[in-house]
Amino acid sequence: MGEVIRALGLMSGTSMDGIDVALIETDGEDVVNRVMSATYAYDGDVRASLGVALAEARELKGRDERPGSLRQVERTLTECNACAVAAFLSGACIDPSTIAVVGYHGQTVLHRPERRLTVQLGDGPLLSALTGLPVVYDLRAADMAAGGQGAPLVPVYHRALAADVTERPLAILNIGGVANLTWIGRDGALIAFDTGPGGALIDDWVARSSQGAQAFDENGALAASGQVNEKVVGFFMGHEYFAKPPPKSLDRNTFFWDLVEWMSPEDGAATLTAMSAASITRGLKHLPEPPAKLVASGGGRKNATLMAMIAHKTGIEVIRAEEAGFDGDSLEAEAWAYLAVRSRKGLAITFPGTTGAAAPISGGVLAVPAPPAA
Repeated sequence: MGEVIRALGLMSGTSMDGIDVALIETDGEDVVNRVMSATYAYDGDVRASLGVALAEARELKGRDERPGSLRQVERTLTECNACAVAAFLSGACIDPSTIAVVGYHGQTVLHRPERRLTVQLGDGPLLSALTGLPVVYDLRAADMAAGGQGAPLVPVYHRALAADVTERPLAILNIGGVANLTWIGRDGALIAFDTGPGGALIDDWVARSSQGAQAFDENGALAASGQVNEKVVGFFMGHEYFAKPPPKSLDRNTFFWDLVEWMSPEDGAATLTAMSAASITRGLKHLPEPPAKLVASGGGRKNATLMAMIAHKTGIEVIRAEEAGFDGDSLEAEAWAYLAVRSRKGLAITFPGTTGAAAPISGGVLAVPAPPAA
């Protein structure tokens, strides 16, 4: 067992609803003590600026480019993360000097693995300066440079977290804006990939059809009141991505809700929900052995209609993360803390079975606060 240290993780997912902060104590290997977590929602102005940033980012050719509003949005997001750290530590009466490292994800605005391009808005050096803490950021770039997809990065944490779960093979399904799957084999082997849309298309549809009054389909109630158009679902599943073997990953905007734009709000929500469930089910066919159980994390686990569709289509028991002893809201933030510790120790964070890199790869860039002036 290596040295156990305290680490903070900061995660802003493809749902773009806020910042998850998690504190863990870990050696970056087998020891994981989950201490506490909290979520800090983006306000309406920040969410609106992220929508603009996503549109502007589609034209990016290089990962360091920040045209249009992207530079200011990046600074605003970094300041939001610094405020979240301050609120988290002060609210829990935690001495900042006890935090050894912060793992900072930033906000993904573009992910094009076929072009070896991934862009996360987030200024690591600025966050380090604002918090006074060491920050590990830009954790995807090294994997992409080595020929990997740069995603997903959480699987190595999934394996450590699930060490006490006896069922094998086990699959952990994160249903954020994009859904991704980690398969843990009987011998601990990892396979991971993005299965397709999670909640992003549903969220966008609900926001559009409610004229902004709702940001998501709470508990899947809207979808439950509609009818699934199976022809549209079948057409959607003809997309080449679903037949492609893993490793593979997606951008949040790879798919769009235009297939249902002629439907009622209820039928559109039902059909989009069925599309997410169908793509998750199709993803399981790429695995060498079906999992004994599916453990669902992320916001999508709270959508009862989606969870029921997944269970029905897969024929596999689907449980919420909490039923396995995990926290489905903070799991990815915890993972970023864990990855930051592994980065500091030079340990691998991606693997051939998770991103397609030729060999296990470490990664991340360390930013440290400037020493006080003499």
